[in-house]
Amino acid sequence: MKVIVCGAGQVGSNIARQLARENNDVTIIDNNADLVRKIGEELDVQAMVGHASHPEVLEAAGAGDADMLIAVTYSDEVNMVACQVAHSLFDLPKKVARIRAQQYLSPLWADLYSRENLPIDVIISPEVEVAQAISRRLKVPGAFDTVSFANGKVQVIGVRLDESCPIVNTALRQLTELFPNLNIFVVGIYRNGKMIVPSGDDQMYPGDEVYFAADASHVARAMPLFGHEEQEARSIIIVGGGNIGLHLAKSIEEEMKNVSLKMIEWNRERAEFISEQLDGTVVLHGDALDPEILNEANVNRAETIVALTNDDEVNILSSLLAKGLGSETAITLINNPVFSGLMTSLGVDVVVDPRATTVSEILRHVRRGRIRGLHSFKDGAAEVVEGEALETSKLVGKPLKDVRMPKGTIIGAILRDDKVLIPRGDTIISPNDRVVIFALSNAVRKVEEMFSVSLEFF
Repeated sequence: MKVIVCGAGQVGSNIARQLARENNDVTIIDNNADLVRKIGEELDVQAMVGHASHPEVLEAAGAGDADMLIAVTYSDEVNMVACQVAHSLFDLPKKVARIRAQQYLSPLWADLYSRENLPIDVIISPEVEVAQAISRRLKVPGAFDTVSFANGKVQVIGVRLDESCPIVNTALRQLTELFPNLNIFVVGIYRNGKMIVPSGDDQMYPGDEVYFAADASHVARAMPLFGHEEQEARSIIIVGGGNIGLHLAKSIEEEMKNVSLKMIEWNRERAEFISEQLDGTVVLHGDALDPEILNEANVNRAETIVALTNDDEVNILSSLLAKGLGSETAITLINNPVFSGLMTSLGVDVVVDPRATTVSEILRHVRRGRIRGLHSFKDGAAEVVEGEALETSKLVGKPLKDVRMPKGTIIGAILRDDKVLIPRGDTIISPNDRVVIFALSNAVRKVEEMFSVSLEFF
């Protein structure tokens, strides 16, 4: 597949890296010569200096025969115009744009994004995506990652294990015998900086980060097995009233009715605007690094603090201050990936990486075949892919023990007629089943082929 990526920032470079890793033909455009030179040296892509929406630049990037354009520059307007130019001059088939300004995304203007007007096939709003990701994590206390698949009926949960976990040092195949009525399946273990797909003989150890697929209705029962019995927060403080904070607050007000919610915003005008947008949230104007403001917010009685400002240092320090004053859990937005690896040792419980969230959402639309959902973990080390099984697929019609899965992949769950099936050796996949597969990065292309119309794989 030939893909043009407009914008070589964190999102654009990561999209280019993952697509190039899978042997796609990738061209990346940015007007920052230093970024372009760095990416050209690091990745197997064509890197160009230029203005991403200029016709001559897109022509030189090969827009005339490209399959997809992904516009993720820092300017919404450049992203929009790049899609328009790619459509009008080059008839480029699929166009994805990142749009941040919420004024462009109001339902009032939904007709704007049509083939006749502004031909963008997929719009990605990072603020909305990140707010939804945080909301999911709030509903599964103790998890550092939570992603829904199969119409919300399957969840893939990431948890850290410590010595209190009752199932450490237990062979994974024994979990089925010990808990036959619990629909969970361990699909990945991140250990010593490496992601592995475990076999039934593997064990989990303290310090592991474990990913398991579960029937959504069984998650609450499963969490104590992994050493997590935290209760869902009833008092939450949000630091930062930007678009992410506002979206999250609205989501909490709508979906978590019993939560007492407070927000701290340093800009008075913005604080006043937010208080008009929200119903039951108490909005405080002040600095989240000021202990007096934190005390006014009753941080000592808040189960969770969610730090969402545009400043990583403020997010980290306000999280640590709040925990020092008595808050139980800290969820912290980190834009700089250099900080991410330090957070657990500092005491931050959940790190939110907006870049990773955006990349996952874009990849979902890049994947071909009958791919219904996707999420990328650990900077692309692995992906969970949800696909629809075709009648011609070699997955269909025989027991899974007889199916030769590509190395580095594992089936985590199956949705059939709204019922979640956890795979066993004698499970048989039927046509139209929704299949959730965990795959290491080097096996993702083979998973994609499983759900394509042409199924000459393995």
